[in-house]
Parts: sequence; C-alpha cells; structure tokens
Amino acid sequence: MKVTENRCLHKNYCLLKLTSDQTLPEMIPGQFVEVRVDNSPTTFLRRPISINYIDKETNELWLLIQLVGDGTRKMAEYRPGDIINIILPLGNGFTIPECNTEKVLLIGGGVGTAPMLYLGAILKSAGLEPMFLLGARSKEDVLQLEQFEQFGTVYVTTEDGSLGEKGYVTNHSILKAQHFDRIYTCGPKPMMVAVAKYAASESITCEVSLENTMACGIGACLCCVEKDNEGHHVCVCTEGPVFNINKLTWLN
Repeated sequence: MKVTENRCLHKNYCLLKLTSDQTLPEMIPGQFVEVRVDNSPTTFLRRPISINYIDKETNELWLLIQLVGDGTRKMAEYRPGDIINIILPLGNGFTIPECNTEKVLLIGGGVGTAPMLYLGAILKSAGLEPMFLLGARSKEDVLQLEQFEQFGTVYVTTEDGSLGEKGYVTNHSILKAQHFDRIYTCGPKPMMVAVAKYAASESITCEVSLENTMACGIGACLCCVEKDNEGHHVCVCTEGPVFNINKLTWLN
C-alpha cells in the first residue's frame, strides 16, 4: 500500500493513511492489520495495528500508531509515496446490532480509541446513534475528537481533569445517568476488565477488543493466547481480537 499522509497527532501518536491501486476489501470494525516494518534492524516481526477508519471515497485505510518501540517509531517516519507491505484484514470484529433502536456506548482508552472510530461510523450508517466515552491521561492525549463528534455524542474523562470529567471511564456520570443495551470497549486491560464487570452487573451486552501481542496474526506463533471460560487457550488473532465478555474468564 502507498502512504498518502502521515500526520503527527501527539508526540507519541501519528495517523498513517494508506491507499492501494485496488479497491480495498470489505473490513469489519475491530479487525486489524499486520504491518511489515522494513529498514528497522531490531524489528523482526510484523506489527499488529487496529483499523482506525476506512474512507471509501478516497479508498484509504487509516491506522492510529502509538510510538512505543523501534518498529512503531520507524512507522512514524513514513512519508507520502512510501510503499508498505501489509496483511489485511485479520481477526474477527464487533457485532453490529440487528435492531437500530439499541442504545450503544463505545468506550476507548488511550490508543484503544482507535477501533472505536470506524465502529462508530458503521453503527451510525446502520441507523444507530452511538455514544462515545473516551479516556486519557490529559487533554493532550485525547485523539481525533472532531472525527468522533461526526458520528455521535462524545464524553471524555481525563486523569488530571484537564478535559471532561476527572477520573477513569468507569467513574463517568453518563454510566449512572443512562442505561445502555450494548457496550463496546478497547484499551488497557485493567480498564476493559472494569468495564466488563460494570456491564455484567447491569446485564448489558459487552464486547471487548483485546490487545494481546500478536506477532503473526494468523494463529501460528501462539504469542497471543487467552484463556476462555471453558478452560481452553484460544488465539486472540484468529478467535478475536473481539470477544463477548461471557466467553472470557474476567467475570469469574
């Protein structure tokens, strides 16, 4: 794929936009891609990146990259015109409700907000009115706010209180003010576990997108296994990364 734009959103994040000579295949919110990082001597394996958004009008794939190591920092150096080798789409995505009257809440924390944007777009196109709850350390860490506002109402929590309500997503007043039929979430595992337990206590359908290390993306390396509620170890990259919380051991 060819890079069309690489925008720095924050000192630790960049938004990479790519296109192809061929029409992009259908992709489901929650799926991911595996990027081969060339010219990075310490990066031996592909890097799994959530699908942030698909712009069908421009035939572009958006990837929100958090700069955490040599591989992702190399990706921040890509320039328009560069060619990147990518495997896509991989994994299983979020479930889209059959009934468009369901009240849905999308909760993202940190770079876990990435798949929530495309999911929100698809939900809105299906006739739903998604609501977003985004969590970050400070207002500088709240990413793509204007894009989220295109698809629904956005609520924010920051740990320092610099934007939205102060605290964590599970403490936000919207959870007490309204009842939701379905919650989707992605972010740090402690956050997702807390959201899952809240959803279970309120009898809310909940799906989580796991961020386990996925070196191959096709179930071969077994780096990303997660224990399910039947005692089996399943590959997150092929069985997930999206799971209904009832299939995991988090509620035990």
